[in-house]
Amino acid sequence: MVIGAHTVTKKDYFAHSGHGKQQDSRQLLKDHLEAVAKCAEKSAAKFGAGDFGYAAGLLHDIGKYSEKFQRKLAGENVRVDHSTAGAEVAAQRFGPMGHLIAYVAAGHHAGLANGSGTGDPTPLTCRLSKEYINGLPSYGNWQAEIGPLLPAALAPPPLKPHPVPQIGKERRGFCTALFVRMLFSALIDADRLDTEGFYLASENKTSLRGGWEPDILDRLKKRLDAHLADFGKPATDINAARAEILARARAMAAEPPGLFSLTVPTGGGKTLSSLAFALEHMIAHELHRIIYVIPFTSIIEQTASVFRGVFGADLAHNVIEHHSAYREPTENDAAGTDPQDAAARARLATENWDAPIVVTTAVQFFESLFSNRPGQCRKLHNIAKSVVILDEAQTLPLNLLRPCVAALDELARNYGTSVVICTATQPALLAHRKDRSEGFRGGFAGVREIAHKPEKLYERLRRVTVKTPVKLTDDELAERLRALDRVLCIVGTRAHARELFQKLKDALGTHHLSALMCPAHRSEKLKEIKAALTDGPCRVVATTVVEAGVDIDFPAVCRIMAGLDSIAQAAGRCNREGRRSAQESIVQLFEIEGRKPIPELRKFEQAARSIMRDAGHVADLLSPGAIEAYFRELYWSQEVGREDKLDAHGIARGENHVLNRDDILIPFADIARDFRMIETGMEPVIVPYDGEARKLIEELRDTDRVRDIARKLQPYAVNVPKGTFMELRRLGRIEPVHPHRFGDDRFLRLTPEGKDNLYHDDIGFDWSDPAFRKAESGIM
Repeated sequence: MVIGAHTVTKKDYFAHSGHGKQQDSRQLLKDHLEAVAKCAEKSAAKFGAGDFGYAAGLLHDIGKYSEKFQRKLAGENVRVDHSTAGAEVAAQRFGPMGHLIAYVAAGHHAGLANGSGTGDPTPLTCRLSKEYINGLPSYGNWQAEIGPLLPAALAPPPLKPHPVPQIGKERRGFCTALFVRMLFSALIDADRLDTEGFYLASENKTSLRGGWEPDILDRLKKRLDAHLADFGKPATDINAARAEILARARAMAAEPPGLFSLTVPTGGGKTLSSLAFALEHMIAHELHRIIYVIPFTSIIEQTASVFRGVFGADLAHNVIEHHSAYREPTENDAAGTDPQDAAARARLATENWDAPIVVTTAVQFFESLFSNRPGQCRKLHNIAKSVVILDEAQTLPLNLLRPCVAALDELARNYGTSVVICTATQPALLAHRKDRSEGFRGGFAGVREIAHKPEKLYERLRRVTVKTPVKLTDDELAERLRALDRVLCIVGTRAHARELFQKLKDALGTHHLSALMCPAHRSEKLKEIKAALTDGPCRVVATTVVEAGVDIDFPAVCRIMAGLDSIAQAAGRCNREGRRSAQESIVQLFEIEGRKPIPELRKFEQAARSIMRDAGHVADLLSPGAIEAYFRELYWSQEVGREDKLDAHGIARGENHVLNRDDILIPFADIARDFRMIETGMEPVIVPYDGEARKLIEELRDTDRVRDIARKLQPYAVNVPKGTFMELRRLGRIEPVHPHRFGDDRFLRLTPEGKDNLYHDDIGFDWSDPAFRKAESGIM
């Protein structure tokens, strides 16, 4: 096809048809393209690619200039590919730089495709082939209206390579792929916003977008300052240390944007100190938002609640939380809501993260960065020029660690983002150490530590003594626990926790905690435990769920052997408030005869054992030196010959990427398929735990406020393995809440019979079927 060879007719072309499909209720195509171009230009300008955004916005819908598409808008039942036209023009007009826009234009509905080969969506080379192009309807009338607006040429995007030449060479494909996703995000958000403005203006949905007060950052800072005024009170050693950490964080906020670390022992106040740093850093450098990335869904609402409590009810709507407990938000979730409803504004902000403070999960954050889907990618451009706080950075999955590190490095290097690696056990992710010895390949360079002298801070806040593991039987462990009045015992699986609890349940003050209890149940149990800790015996048998942000303080902790990072989390529940000396606050490690660690965790335990054999570290297994040695050992063990298990799919190395003068071929669909942070399939089951849960289930049957009710039901959901889930369905122990409305798989609840037989007040879910036991044996 020769572009522009078609006859240009004098007529109006439309982008969208309104209600009734009358011409006076249609949106002119030229108006839509110009509006999207300007909006995408503004978004892409944050990372120096405004001209790319503008060109992508102008070209993305030029296929709608075909007569066939106009007939479709008029009501004719025809299918039209209107996305490939913009890709073709971009590739022909701008050469290799145009290929970057071609991916974006071709994928703005179906998603970013592979550059070549096979896959769904159709690979770009197939879409741009002569045979495919010849099958498209003529769209040449775009030239008259849009042609004069296109830039004459596009300069290469201003992307800085990694400073290590070899890594920079490896990362060219990775770097280019992230740029395309960022550009894709700018286009998708602009397209959706303009389309929404046309279709839903009468429903006031557009008025709920953004609308954040011009002085909101100053107001949030004043509210945070007021909350932190008493941060160092009462005058204890720990509170004095917390106040000093906070003061240092505020002072470091003046540093230029880039890479930071915040290494603070558990209980040192790192959550609020990191928030204070981020808010002042954002104001000082005119950044746009704070994105707080948390590893566990179980504590995301807790953290968001802390932030909302800091800012007060009138400013709480500036904090949004976004995770995938039930589903991605859809464009219809807030339709018809009160335009003054702050909750509706927050729900809409989850679509593109247009809010001052976003609290999200590591799964949501990283899978979006590597996605090819329009809905997931839409928010990416709003990560540029932001402050990203990565909490508990050591929890990133090993098989995807290198791509995660590369993405964070790219955000800091090329997108104006400040990244804060925030944890008590800092992973060894630096490109090299101070002595210039080999560090993490492709790791971070130029990281600035926010805390002052973390080694001395650790010594000052040291509250426990970790004892090397002893070998026990389950019966011997139970007897040890009986001998202690107040003790927390953490084991590796839910099945083990239940079995150990059964051995102890006759002892006064024995409790159980695991993810087989719904969050509302766990919250009630934690209240009981805290009360028991003050005035009676209290023995708790738990899984690692107790290590995820649970504010609880035991004089003694027993922890099954694990990696040092997990041991440190367990230690954070011992002498948390520093009421006792470190010498009398014991974290005793143990092994159980006949029980092996689940395969996924064995590598962490092996690395910890290696450190325990080093006499220089065994005296204090949680010291910064021991933790660094542990992570270096762990990461080294994952590089075997040419195999790199820290980049299991070759994503960071840019495998199967082709970048040369003629072609830019990137396997976007394959990368999105391979980058999955959670591989074990789990399904949520709603538990009618109490009267509130039963009331919400009934409301879900009858209300249009589906998302509101679904969010309120999250504290009553338990995730179970898919095999168990299917077996429960087969036995009729779970049922759809409303199959005629939601289908058979959207919201499922325990039946009354299932609740009576399978869910118990002391341990939550318990099903004696062997298939259930086998399925849960590897789940913590």
